[in-house]
Amino acid sequence: MPLFRRRQVWLPTLWGGVLLLAAAAFVVVMLALHAYELLAPHRPARGATGDGARTLVVEGWMQASDLQQAVAVLRAGRYERVLTTGGPILDSWSESGAAWPNYAERAAAYLRTHGVTSVPVIAVETPDVSKDRSYLSAVRVRDWVRQAGVAGQGVDLFSAGVHTRRSWLVYRMAFRDAAEIGVLAAQPVEYDAQRWWTTSDGTKTTLGESLSLGWTKCCFWPTPK
Repeated sequence: MPLFRRRQVWLPTLWGGVLLLAAAAFVVVMLALHAYELLAPHRPARGATGDGARTLVVEGWMQASDLQQAVAVLRAGRYERVLTTGGPILDSWSESGAAWPNYAERAAAYLRTHGVTSVPVIAVETPDVSKDRSYLSAVRVRDWVRQAGVAGQGVDLFSAGVHTRRSWLVYRMAFRDAAEIGVLAAQPVEYDAQRWWTTSDGTKTTLGESLSLGWTKCCFWPTPK
């Protein structure tokens, strides 16, 4: 019984290898140039009447600069309510030395004190868990929207920069067909979003979120709640 056999293997020529490398480089460059717009989409929900969602969800863990952009959206928009999300606070920024029990309450207080007074600001707290925090936040928001009877009006999610697409994906997993989910992204102030590779913050954040999004798409299969 023979232990080996001959097979023909096709390999690229010198110019074929150069062409493959050039094609690969082109793909990498295009992904780099368009990475931000892919990871930070702007796609508001159409809503029941075609003129937009009536509920805005603001992720409470964001920095003050991101929340200030949410304030501008609320002032200019047609929203009838805003929900803030988040569990126990892990970072330390605050205003007036106030200590808040969770990100949801802190973000709600920030919005109220910075001019959001024409619509209700409702904190939807997430329990203290070690994993799947974004998904559980989405589930809590879904339950609130259902109980309030406003699911048919559509929901817009406001998140931070390149984290936005991953949050959007998780919210759509949680809501399934319960409501139309749109998305808005806060612009980063720490780096130029269109030239993210020129700074360490932009590179670390963009590459990290790209990997996290890939893992979420292929490996995150939450138990329906």
